[in-house]
Amino acid sequence: MPRIDLAGTGISCMDVGSGETVLLLHATASAGDQWRSLAERLLPGRRVLAPDLYGYGESDPWPGFGAYTLAAEVGLVEALLAPGEGKIHLVGHSYGGAVALRFAMRFPERLRSLVLIEPVAFHLLRDGMPDPEDRRLFREARALATLVWQAMASGDYRGAMASFIDYWNGGGAWMRLKPELQAALTRRLPKVALDFHAVMSDPTPLVAYRRMTVPTLLLRGSDSPAPARRVAELLAERLPQARLKTIEGAGHMLPLTHKDAVNAAIAEHLFRGTAGRGHPAAA
Repeated sequence: MPRIDLAGTGISCMDVGSGETVLLLHATASAGDQWRSLAERLLPGRRVLAPDLYGYGESDPWPGFGAYTLAAEVGLVEALLAPGEGKIHLVGHSYGGAVALRFAMRFPERLRSLVLIEPVAFHLLRDGMPDPEDRRLFREARALATLVWQAMASGDYRGAMASFIDYWNGGGAWMRLKPELQAALTRRLPKVALDFHAVMSDPTPLVAYRRMTVPTLLLRGSDSPAPARRVAELLAERLPQARLKTIEGAGHMLPLTHKDAVNAAIAEHLFRGTAGRGHPAAA
């Protein structure tokens, strides 16, 4: 895939098609190629960008210049966009959804539409007081993050990644993976730890998202872990132009396990925003 140089760090990015730009941000421990079926659905007529975020796919690791926050990935996304480029459609899943949300807060004028698939913006649960259930869900997410951080100190990368995969995909998911994929995922644990640090420490209060007026589609799976489902619900309640859609029978990795339903919902949302300007509305 094409690569760009970002202050000495190589970033890989799928770049296909032409027309309005749709920028796709993948989940933690994944890569830009998780979006290949969606890219095929959106072509022709659009330009699709799908980067490998820091430390994933063919991109270089985070170079370690300062404390790692979501702003680092937002800077990566900004670097992919040419100066003067028109408004874009932005799609993010899981950690990529948290990055997309942060980008939307920083650059609302650059967005034509936004799709967030279970963004793991867990800091919103931290702000859930006086709701005790939101606080409990924050503690659940924090427990998984703590397990990953402790593994970084103890060296048990494989054990932590097994727990991480089973949490998001259901018990036994890790053991069903091929050994070579287990090994590849284990090597990604240091970046998983950074991702957790970024989403757990984000200081943006829930009330701030009321300022985001871009048309937004929030997708979640009916069988996903409760913290992820609740974050999607909170955002749908706060964003002025948000719609929440639940994909029945799907878990957190719904862009892969239920790609037909997810891709259709995303395409409909994008085409809805450009209907009447030379793009057909989706059925």
